[in-house]
Amino acid sequence: MTLYDRFGRPVTNLRISLTQDCNFRCFFCHREGQHFNARLELTPAEIERLVRIASRLGIMKVKLTGGEPTVRSDIIEIVKRIKPYVKDLSMTTNGSRLKELAKPLAEAGLDRVNVSLHSLRPDVYRKITGVDMLDTVLEGIEEAVKYLSPVKLNMTVMRGLNDAEIWEMIDFAAKTGAILQLIELEAPREMTHTGFFRKYFYPLKPVERELEKRAVEVRERRMHRRKKYFVPTDYGIAEVEVVRAMHNTVFCANCTRLRVTSDGKFKTCLLRKNDLVDFASALRSGASDAELVGIFREVVQMREPYWK
Repeated sequence: MTLYDRFGRPVTNLRISLTQDCNFRCFFCHREGQHFNARLELTPAEIERLVRIASRLGIMKVKLTGGEPTVRSDIIEIVKRIKPYVKDLSMTTNGSRLKELAKPLAEAGLDRVNVSLHSLRPDVYRKITGVDMLDTVLEGIEEAVKYLSPVKLNMTVMRGLNDAEIWEMIDFAAKTGAILQLIELEAPREMTHTGFFRKYFYPLKPVERELEKRAVEVRERRMHRRKKYFVPTDYGIAEVEVVRAMHNTVFCANCTRLRVTSDGKFKTCLLRKNDLVDFASALRSGASDAELVGIFREVVQMREPYWK
């Protein structure tokens, strides 16, 4: 069984925020759309039940996010509990604990990982993240590629900060055997004309044109219709994806994601602010699986493309 929303889009991916806590202070962080304080987090058992029910409804891909998911002391237990119910289990992380956790996470069942890496220059990295941990993160990436596949590097490109490092990052990805995702700065409609957005937004369309020229092969991902560029470097072929989210009607038309906040609410879209549906209260008050399936169905019918 697979659930479809009113626009005919299947829901096959669940993106679960495990915590709002983070040991970094990235100044542009969108917090997975959680612009509220939530101290009460889902327990490993609650997360397992949620994923078990989701798997019965055709959701076979789960991504763990935060905050920073690895700051939870029970992260290994969470991965172990939910892996039996999914085909693809991944995580987005700042990489600060990958050096010690990459192997245990892989052994627990994690398949792949996205590491936020916005700069290779210590001063720029510090300015973006608020911490001096670049060497630790690079060591973590080196460890991750031994046990997890693929390892993706997420670089949010920002004008005047790291836009001059794009080709340097492409070389690094080829050298380490990781996939690079170049990401445009994202914002809701009401923020696209703010001073912050105008200052840091860096359009990636010209970068895509250059990648097209240099690539020896170009493929298109089925879900997002996003292109993959295979670019020759001195270190071999780099695999590069460009995430251009602004006004991306194609992305929205093909979105298969449903989000879960760290305190147990469904969220239909990263950019919406009025789309939260509580399920943790029902779960904790003894709701049956059938009742929780009903909440799933309700939320899926609320989904609609943000950019139409």
